Amino acid sequence: MEGIDLSSHLDRSREELAQLESKLADPSVTSTPGYPRLTQQYARVREIVRAGEAWEKLAGTIAEQEELWEAEAELREELEESLNADRQRLETLAKELLLLLVPPDPNDAKTAIVEIRAGTGGDESALFAADLLRMYARYAETQGLRVSLLDSHPTPLGGFKQVVFAVEGKGAFGVLRYESGVHRVQRVPETESQGRIHTSTATVVVLPEAEEVEVQIDPSDLRIDTFRSTGPGGQSVNTTDSAVRITHVPTGLVVSCQDEKSQLKNKAQALRVLRARLKVRYEDERREELAATRRQHIGSGDRSEKIRTYNFPQNRVTDHRINLTLHQLETILAGDLNPLTVPLRQAAAQSASEAVTPKSS
Repeated sequence: MEGIDLSSHLDRSREELAQLESKLADPSVTSTPGYPRLTQQYARVREIVRAGEAWEKLAGTIAEQEELWEAEAELREELEESLNADRQRLETLAKELLLLLVPPDPNDAKTAIVEIRAGTGGDESALFAADLLRMYARYAETQGLRVSLLDSHPTPLGGFKQVVFAVEGKGAFGVLRYESGVHRVQRVPETESQGRIHTSTATVVVLPEAEEVEVQIDPSDLRIDTFRSTGPGGQSVNTTDSAVRITHVPTGLVVSCQDEKSQLKNKAQALRVLRARLKVRYEDERREELAATRRQHIGSGDRSEKIRTYNFPQNRVTDHRINLTLHQLETILAGDLNPLTVPLRQAAAQSASEAVTPKSS
């Protein structure tokens, strides 16, 4: 990876691994409160060292092949294919090592609360919001994650003005965190009689779910209203005041949930979403107070930032943060997001690494 000294990172990781092994060899450490954290740190550093040594070994093999290539002209054609394959593999190993080197964000392991809101474009925007919901649900399934609907406001044509859902499972927020922002679609709507291409948008916000111990809400700060659900529903959804709207008075945040038949369940779901929003709000305020934020190279994921364009006539998806264009729109909308999410994670890892690592000379 250009500008990053992976060898120095590997040397430091070896030293750290030796220190951790020494600590864990002390029988008295096993009974201390910090023992579980030490074992987790040891497992992570050991994985870094193993990946780094695989990268180092292959780099050595390539260096030997390159020396032979220089010295033996008659072997160059024979070595060329092997060298090219090894160089590509080395680049892949370097990217994998880079991802491991970035300390994990504690939020990455949390459940993700995802909100999709229709933006500009009227009915077409609402239909696009439904497309995004299906895309994320299918992607979550391929990653072994579970999706549960928290709140939805459907439209007569099958779209959504707004939909909120939870994605649960190992590393759910880490998997989806880079989806926050404005998504733009360019296509000919079904209702367009003259075949003109329209541009519509939908906003995606991905929040890490906050546990009660992380964000404590004073019940006296809440205004809770109940009302009758709207839209499609079962025999009791539209006939009782089961929908719940919660207003957090100090911040003005408002959350509503209406998908459950039970008012208690809707209240619990609304509190779940509210807690996640408050967590992000408080963390943002804390970062601003400490003046410690630095905009990452691939963008902040702010909901006002246009991050991706889905162009149907060209079968094209472009992620504007890393200038990546793929001509596989159908498979991406069908849930194959890895061609986008993996480069985004790698770009974030390189950005984070460059921020703390001197460039090699």
